[in-house]
Amino acid sequence: MDDVPESLRLGEYVLKESLAETPDTRRWIADQASVGRTVVIEELKPEAMGRMDAFLADVRAKAAVDHPLIGTVFEAVSSGGVCYCALELLPGVSLADRLRAGEPLKPAKLAYFLRRVAEANLYHESRGHATAMFGPEAVRIDDAGVVRMDNLVVAGERDPDQSARDVANFGTRLPALVADGLPGATRILTLLGWMRGGLEGNPLTWQAVHGYCEQIEQQLAELVPAMTPMTAAVVRPKKFPMWAVAVVAVSVVLATVVLLASGRKPRTVTKTELPGAVLIEAGEHPTPDGGKGPLKAFRIAAHEVTIGEYREFLETLELHAKNGRSKMFDHDKQPPEKSGHAPDDWPALLDAAMVRGTWQGREVSMDTPVVGVDWWDAVAYAEWKKARLPTQEEWFAALRVGIEEPAKLPPGSWQAVSAETADRTRNGLLGMAGSVAEWTLRPGVPPDNPAGRPQWVVIGGSYLNRTNGALSREWLADRGLRRPDLGFRLVYAP
Repeated sequence: MDDVPESLRLGEYVLKESLAETPDTRRWIADQASVGRTVVIEELKPEAMGRMDAFLADVRAKAAVDHPLIGTVFEAVSSGGVCYCALELLPGVSLADRLRAGEPLKPAKLAYFLRRVAEANLYHESRGHATAMFGPEAVRIDDAGVVRMDNLVVAGERDPDQSARDVANFGTRLPALVADGLPGATRILTLLGWMRGGLEGNPLTWQAVHGYCEQIEQQLAELVPAMTPMTAAVVRPKKFPMWAVAVVAVSVVLATVVLLASGRKPRTVTKTELPGAVLIEAGEHPTPDGGKGPLKAFRIAAHEVTIGEYREFLETLELHAKNGRSKMFDHDKQPPEKSGHAPDDWPALLDAAMVRGTWQGREVSMDTPVVGVDWWDAVAYAEWKKARLPTQEEWFAALRVGIEEPAKLPPGSWQAVSAETADRTRNGLLGMAGSVAEWTLRPGVPPDNPAGRPQWVVIGGSYLNRTNGALSREWLADRGLRRPDLGFRLVYAP
């Protein structure tokens, strides 16, 4: 085999094809000889070496990104008068390629792809990454329908308006990708209109885009199949029975008209239909300390508050903060130094939950109970929901209505709320012996120290403390405590 000319090499990389050029850089497709892989090389031109520090700062910023949807930086080289970096070559074609080819997508597919775009951008938001303009050129889809995105991170502070510009950019450019005449077309077009500022004069947030895409996918109930390879011809939508198309289309149009007429955006919901609250009748009920006591009727949530539910609360607080009302749900005795209600490690927990990934080595989803919240957070959430935390007496009474021998209730793991939850009582309460421990409303005196001071009560077992299961109780001096196995559930009026 003949040697490759040095002019077509950068170190161990053999330059194969020129991709793009700017005044300062060139991009190539190249083969890395040592490991036999194809990469993208971004090279700083010799005449632009004065910008080497800035170039390498951008590369370092890209290299700090660790997200499965976003391209990887392999290495950077700066020696011998050359400066370049090697980037992952993402497979497939971009959404911009499909736009140029005039190849529309089924609404359900486009909603899925857009939801993945939102997830990547929420990751950037949560970490304050500055990025270049994010558009359809950066989103690539392979033949199996796998979505990946170019790494557009650059050094510096994130522009506060970056997300708004990117959301509006997608909203402006994607309508041509919507295949007309299929179920969901009107809904996705309406969403794109909101993204470019067609509702209340403002583009949506990436969190809202993600939620609305979930709704569209759920409504259409269509799995995202492998995407057909791009051709120069227009993709012909699969034909559906006209009666089915008409029924779904009319339903979507009517729903959209009602929403627009009311001036409201649709409420974000999780995909899973979570179980409702359980009614506990008034009367004499067993108490945690072995006696009996009277209780008024109440309804107790069947499960602990989930990550998805808590996210909606934080989104609401963000909206109120713009009007100076971020503390409107706070307890009147909340410490003044407590500035917000985001749980511990919230960006990482939310990122993992949105993609059904792992957090601290455990699988999580939007329907997994939220953790890392203190008593003040739980009380503020309850105030927002026009509810409250249960007392330890109410919690225990609800448990005993559902099970005669609480000690025999098997502890469940910290998992999404589902029918598979191990510690499920006969009346439908979940997570009482396991999952996460729970804050209660009022302090109590520890039974082993009746002369002691009242302390804040945490009740129920957790995935980290299964010893006493549903009979577990702890007394804490600090209601500002946060733990990775501590959450809460709500009580409502009957």
